[in-house]
Amino acid sequence: MQSGLSQAELARRAGLPRSVVNAYVKGAREPGVEAISRLAAAGGLELKLDRRRPPVDAERAGRILVQVLELAEALPFKPRAVLGYPHLRDRLAPRSAA
Repeated sequence: MQSGLSQAELARRAGLPRSVVNAYVKGAREPGVEAISRLAAAGGLELKLDRRRPPVDAERAGRILVQVLELAEALPFKPRAVLGYPHLRDRLAPRSAA
């Protein structure tokens, strides 16, 4: 999101030197929390911190994994002497030009 402000105006409103804002924009420097807060406020934005929940519930995922593994163990298994698909080494081998 852009505020439509020039770097000079953003720097003035944030109370930071324009050269510092320019260094942030170019990636030459990393702003601290205070600088980020001031820049956000100067651009008309509000920073809000919330407790972050992990994207996956580890306990639930663990229970599901156990169920899947138990199901896999319960399925009949008959080893085959010949694989029904190409070996990985054959699939990764460079193909000659036809």
